[in-house]
Amino acid sequence: MNSFTHRSITHGAAQALVTAALEYAQTNGWAVAAAVCDPQGGLVSFGRDDTSAPPIGGFAQDKAYTAATLRKPSAEFGEGMLKSPTLSLGVGTRDRFITWGGGLPIYEDGILIGALGVSGAKEHEDIECATAVIERAGLSVRV
Repeated sequence: MNSFTHRSITHGAAQALVTAALEYAQTNGWAVAAAVCDPQGGLVSFGRDDTSAPPIGGFAQDKAYTAATLRKPSAEFGEGMLKSPTLSLGVGTRDRFITWGGGLPIYEDGILIGALGVSGAKEHEDIECATAVIERAGLSVRV
């Protein structure tokens, strides 16, 4: 066999996660942006609170990209960078990878289908928001 198939999050599911993240954040008084990428890092859905700063949207998209393409939370990627000076120097030369928490992979039945990035609140709040809406959707952040 010379090929493989993969699953990917649907636009409807991605949009529902973005909407849920914005609502979750709003109920907590946080102004955030949320983005969902497919497993290859392609943007599927995006939303930004009216009061969040414009750069926050790019951060959310990059968090989702990082989690999707590396298949792990963006915070774990950041922790790995702290352990190695050469790796941390190299990350600055790579476009789109971000080491801040708030980007989480999305698994369905143990298969990566995308990632959600939330940005704009404190780092632990971004992680809380992303985790909560992924789990409420019946999906997982771990294999």
